[in-house]
Amino acid sequence: MDEDKGKKNSIRMSMKGCQTNNGFLQNEDIPELEPDPSSSVDDPQHQAVSLAGPEKPDFQGVRPYAGMPKEVLFQYSGQARYRLPREILFWLTIVAVLLLIGATVAIIAISPKCLDWWQAGPMYQIYPRSFKDSDKDGNGDLKGIQDKLDYITALNIKTIWITSFYKSSLKDFRHGVEDFQEIDPIFGTMEDFENLLAAIHDKGLKLIIDFIPNHTSHKHPWFEMSRTQTGKYTDYYVWRDCTHENGITIPPNNWLSVYGNSSWHFDEVRKQCYYHQFTKEQPDLNFRNPDVQEEIKEIIQFWLSKGVDGFSFNAVKFLLEAKDLRDEIQVNKSQNPDTVTRYSELYHDFTTTQVGMHDIVRSFRQTMDQYSREPGRYRFMGTEANAESIDRTVMYYGLPFIQEADFPFNNYFTALHTLSGNIVHEVILSWMENMPEGKWPNWMIGGPDSTRLTSRLGNQYVNIMNMLLFTLPGTPITYYGEEIGMRDILATNLNESYDTSTLLSKSPMQWDNSSNAGFSEGNHTWLPTNSDYHTVNVHVQKNEPSSALKLYQDLSLLHANELLISRGWFCLLSNDSHSVVYTRELDGIDRVFLVVLHFGESTLLNLQEMNLGLPTKLRVRLSTNPASKHSDVDTGGISLEKGEGLILEYDTKNLLHQQTAFRDKCFISNRACYSSAFDILYSVC
Repeated sequence: MDEDKGKKNSIRMSMKGCQTNNGFLQNEDIPELEPDPSSSVDDPQHQAVSLAGPEKPDFQGVRPYAGMPKEVLFQYSGQARYRLPREILFWLTIVAVLLLIGATVAIIAISPKCLDWWQAGPMYQIYPRSFKDSDKDGNGDLKGIQDKLDYITALNIKTIWITSFYKSSLKDFRHGVEDFQEIDPIFGTMEDFENLLAAIHDKGLKLIIDFIPNHTSHKHPWFEMSRTQTGKYTDYYVWRDCTHENGITIPPNNWLSVYGNSSWHFDEVRKQCYYHQFTKEQPDLNFRNPDVQEEIKEIIQFWLSKGVDGFSFNAVKFLLEAKDLRDEIQVNKSQNPDTVTRYSELYHDFTTTQVGMHDIVRSFRQTMDQYSREPGRYRFMGTEANAESIDRTVMYYGLPFIQEADFPFNNYFTALHTLSGNIVHEVILSWMENMPEGKWPNWMIGGPDSTRLTSRLGNQYVNIMNMLLFTLPGTPITYYGEEIGMRDILATNLNESYDTSTLLSKSPMQWDNSSNAGFSEGNHTWLPTNSDYHTVNVHVQKNEPSSALKLYQDLSLLHANELLISRGWFCLLSNDSHSVVYTRELDGIDRVFLVVLHFGESTLLNLQEMNLGLPTKLRVRLSTNPASKHSDVDTGGISLEKGEGLILEYDTKNLLHQQTAFRDKCFISNRACYSSAFDILYSVC
């Protein structure tokens, strides 16, 4: 009996202990469940029901409250007053997300391609041996360039272009390279280069460097092994059998060097002639040899891995020559062939721009593209092919779907020795008409291999040519010293044994009126400074509001800040023997820049005769004559002096490029329109 009683009490305690609070009744006592006396506690069925706990509670009529169980939540969530707001918010969120995605896609679709760093601002070309000497040895160096980065930044320059600084025997101005992966000791060390590159990037600037793949120095290890026919280097250069007796060489054909006389030179070691487009100390590489192409690829990769932002590939038209060595045709067929010694006396159909040459240039582009995949690290590629016709030059842009150079360097202004409105108009028009659609132009007025502008054309044209440079569409390129109007030195007392005619434009940069023009603190300089450095120097001009340097800075600032200049249409309106007139305008901006450049004698220019619908008065935004700045001019008669340039500004909604009469005279590279409401550019105009 006692055992049965204990079982009953145990069952009762278990039932009591199994009661749970399901959370919908609070602070209420739960009555104990008493067993039915009439039923037997030993009934298995009764025990099973009792141990299973109470039946499922009834939630009908219970009001929602914090911490409610899911059964109560589900009971009320289906009601309209709760369901409808929830569904409305859900669909509003979906619509908002879709609208945001659509707007993003639309903005991307209509946005024009942003200007890359090589398009957004001017380039500044430096001949490193002549820019700044930091160690008093009379030669400019890499540390000297680094010391002057603040000056370059003050010019609003975006890209620094340094000409060849590779280890060299100094023949042909550092183009005879002995090692493409070493810095010549004259310029410093590889550490100096890396420090300079880091400093350039810290300033927000970019660096491009020269590379002449066509030839090496005769002291290059490749050539030394090629002349001894060592392994794969045997055919790294262009070798041919030739006759050599009593010190006289009979070459394989009549090909001539750029510097005159035969382009073949007999080698006493190999007992063959090697080919050189330039001097005999610069043997041409054999680009028909795949190993040579691979070597050049590795050199490009070496400098790109250092962080260089781009290359200027020089002399690319000489990369290949005809395999059959046919004689080139004489310009004057009646001339005695034995007297043909000058390069200009032959048509160079078999030694320049050969079939396959552009394929090699494209391979350079492909190598550089491998390093352009990182965002913001696009690698620029320019090509130089002097003395090419315009139609051949623009071929270096590549084909519509196969890119070569970002642009071939446009040096046609550097060859001008006289100026007129008609000549300037012809140079501009020939480039813009021949340039492939969508490509980017560039302009330069000086370089290391041409006579300086002041010496070619006269001091009165320095400002007007810089104004031309910065108001044309595309990238302006300035050779060091052009911003202050430096001129060539006289060909006397030169310390170098090179062709002096190509040294005269490489004189030391004129920084101030101290000894050696502030270029060097040494006792001598590798070339003499110009005698006018006391007045033509950076220090003097930066303090003169009417100086060439001050105008250059104003022009570069205008170029950087005005969409009309950097992205706008270019319309050539008028030209004659004295002047050229053009506009810069952009859809969405109700302002126009009208540029007037006068190259002739003093005159009175009537702009109303052009029937452009101009107002009677135009504002002067910039002028080569500081007295005219921010004044107004009468369009019925503008007084112009020789070498005077004006950037005029006026308001209008009738843009010229939209008018049928001017459509053939207007050009644009990357079309864009401006929305003043949203302050953005878009391409669907």
